[in-house]
Amino acid sequence: MPMYMDIHDVPGVRPEDVAAAHLKDLEVQGRHGVEYVKYWVNPTQGKIFCLCTAPDAHAADAVHREAHGLAAARIIEVTPDLANAFMGAAEVDHGGAVLLPGKVERDPGTRTVLFTDIVESTSMTQRFGDEIAFALLEIHDRIVRAALSATSGREVKHTGDGIMAVFVSAASAIRCGINVQQGLMQHRTDNPEQAISVRIGMAAGEPIEHHNDLFGSTVQLAARLCSHAAPEQILVSNTVAELCLGKALPFKDLGHVPLKGFEQPVRVHSLSFA
Repeated sequence: MPMYMDIHDVPGVRPEDVAAAHLKDLEVQGRHGVEYVKYWVNPTQGKIFCLCTAPDAHAADAVHREAHGLAAARIIEVTPDLANAFMGAAEVDHGGAVLLPGKVERDPGTRTVLFTDIVESTSMTQRFGDEIAFALLEIHDRIVRAALSATSGREVKHTGDGIMAVFVSAASAIRCGINVQQGLMQHRTDNPEQAISVRIGMAAGEPIEHHNDLFGSTVQLAARLCSHAAPEQILVSNTVAELCLGKALPFKDLGHVPLKGFEQPVRVHSLSFA
């Protein structure tokens, strides 16, 4: 049965009110062939997210309307993997705002998108040939995927010369980026004849999921930051840096930087990892 996520905009929402509404959903959902399995609430942003299986979006909406009348602003079909990537359990954070029913895990309500990009991947193919270039790409993939596994990141797609990933925790995304660059640095030391360099960009916000991919300004900003980064550099948006306040991570404020496609310069931070 298809899986749907509905999104509600409710300024001033309280977690206890959402919990009560969820119980009402459970009382009537069977009449519509729907099963609401999880919800998340972000009181600071006034947003509620509900995850269910349903015959169609209309049936999911009908449960809310009958149970308590709180209709969703929008309902989107999602895959289980993407739902877990967006709203899965995160690090326990006493400053967090999103609650999973019956559990103690908290979720910050935003996602951090990370891009890697192999520096001069086209010329690398011309210089080394297809087989060696492909072997270097596999080294990149292995190091990045190991870092994702260690930091609870989720690979969204391979871009041909890099990887796009998404994180619940901005701090975890930062640690992933550091792990990637340190892993590649070690590889260059051990294999100078197979040197490979990567640039990394990250941005945080509320990306839109559609057909197992991510879209929206958060994704565009992360991609632009990746393109703007120098070889072996990590650039992050100001939102990522703010989400990591108190984590003692080595940021350097680069000020406002003009980026292609953005009308106003964007405040950017670089990250030390050596």
